[in-house]
Amino acid sequence: MGLRKPTIEKLLACVFVLAVIVVLPSKAQQDAQFSQYMYNGLFFNPAFAGKESGYKFSALHRSQWLNYTGLNGPAPLTQLLTATGRLDNFNLGYGVTFLNDNIGATSNQEVNFSIGYHKRLRRGVLSLGVSGGLFSSTLKYDLLDFVDPEMIFPTSGDETQMNFNFGLGAIYDRGNYFVGLSTRHINEPGFDFGDGAINNQLRNHSYLNFGYRLKTFALWTFEPSFLIKTVSFNNFSYEFGVIATQNNKISGGITFRGQESVSLLLGYSVLNDNSLKIGYAFDLVVSNVQAKAPTSHEFMLTYNLQPLVREYQKAIQRTPRFRF
Repeated sequence: MGLRKPTIEKLLACVFVLAVIVVLPSKAQQDAQFSQYMYNGLFFNPAFAGKESGYKFSALHRSQWLNYTGLNGPAPLTQLLTATGRLDNFNLGYGVTFLNDNIGATSNQEVNFSIGYHKRLRRGVLSLGVSGGLFSSTLKYDLLDFVDPEMIFPTSGDETQMNFNFGLGAIYDRGNYFVGLSTRHINEPGFDFGDGAINNQLRNHSYLNFGYRLKTFALWTFEPSFLIKTVSFNNFSYEFGVIATQNNKISGGITFRGQESVSLLLGYSVLNDNSLKIGYAFDLVVSNVQAKAPTSHEFMLTYNLQPLVREYQKAIQRTPRFRF
């Protein structure tokens, strides 16, 4: 008798458990981070492009470490804009993301265009995505603090460089749960400021995202999620949390970012069809407080536009002999 082949669910579970085991303390991560990561999957994974029918637009603003003043500039600020749609007849989705991330002496902007292909596989849907775009990095010389005073660099002004940026992703969704794997900055673009004297290479970032949807009593749903992040597979960090939603209207939850902070998330949907949602996240730093300000704030606005469905009613035709 032959051995039974392992199911997709078991394979995915093994991958998830293995990823949890290898999680190590977090180190330098160049990508922006969001407490409401479960609502902004397109930023991490291009396979989210057109994963659901209709059109989705979102805007997010994050003020990290409020009132922080360090040696290399003010507290980090991040803005994210996303838009995605779907071509149902071709099982294709498309999306665009724009990010503005200001941290210390650097200001980064990136725009990425994503294409996703979605196909039913067994009892779920397999989504594959690819993204490409531009990454722009600006270095502000007046905010730099050089260790070696004999090094000759400009003391004012800034310099901007731009490079191409590519990513890949995949998602398997069974309805009550999903798992996604993605990688960003595959080509690891470099920015050699100061005629090559300052090397600022953008490292490859990879993500493993897992979410579960649990419907319970009185129109309550609970959605635990897990996000594992790695930079060039040299170090790992993680975030996990759970969101509770009542009748698709009011939501609240809590997340934990490994070795950094705890976040409280709130959400409220307006309009009759709940298509417009307002979200807020409050972060409280619980680790390495000396090097950071204790609180961060994140505001989010999303709008879901469902495709128009035209219903035609057949008119009754009457003739002297027939009625149909």
